[in-house]
Amino acid sequence: MPAIPTQGTALALSGDGLAAVCSQLGVHAPEVWTVLAVETSGCGYISDRRPTILYERHYFSRLTKGRFDDGDISDPKAGGYGPTGSHQYDRLSKAAALDANAALRSASWGLGQVMGANFAIAGFPDVQGMVAAMYDSEDLQLAAMAGFLTSTKLNRALQVHDWPSFARGYNGENFAINHYDSRLNGEFQKFSSGVLPDLNVRAAQLYLTYLGFHPGPVDGVQGSLTFSALAQYQSQKGLPARAVIDGDTVAQLVSSLPAISARAGLGK
Repeated sequence: MPAIPTQGTALALSGDGLAAVCSQLGVHAPEVWTVLAVETSGCGYISDRRPTILYERHYFSRLTKGRFDDGDISDPKAGGYGPTGSHQYDRLSKAAALDANAALRSASWGLGQVMGANFAIAGFPDVQGMVAAMYDSEDLQLAAMAGFLTSTKLNRALQVHDWPSFARGYNGENFAINHYDSRLNGEFQKFSSGVLPDLNVRAAQLYLTYLGFHPGPVDGVQGSLTFSALAQYQSQKGLPARAVIDGDTVAQLVSSLPAISARAGLGK
């Protein structure tokens, strides 16, 4: 039985989900979007409805005490990531064939890129439960991030926009190498002074991507690519042309998504 699912319901972030996390963290929406923009470019799923992940070989090496070190999927040193997207699942699957539990704990998951190894801090009884939530919805992905931040008290740094402290706690002592604090500050300045992503537009972009269209980035910003993809979808389905993205548009797209078969086992 496969150690990881092949697809999930993969529902887009909702207004209720965002509001709940803002309340839990004691922040407003710009702070949340800031973290998401830096961690995952703001999207928790890849086009085949699997969560965005990054496989960390040094975690796997540590969790398995170096038994599988090969310089590729298991190595004491971080690196060897390769492309984002499905390639990360290729690496995860190789590791899962050796030790499924350690593999799931060795990837960062979803919108907030919470490490599977931090499942308890994020509010889950085991890593399998956390991974199942990552496949279900971005609301649950965001809730896992909020659980991690409140458990580690990093929400306090987020509240006062102490980006170096936040970056150190969230990304490790080497955060400055990748300029995490500067990137966080830059994104916050953008979101706090500009227009926030439209959740209906963002959901439509995500679902159009699942359906094989090309609406551009899942960023919640209406643009020509998004409306072109929507027009192609409407034409393909024989629907009236409607250049409006609202709740009805999103519901129609959801109804067009292929049903998800029973989830494969998550491994032990």
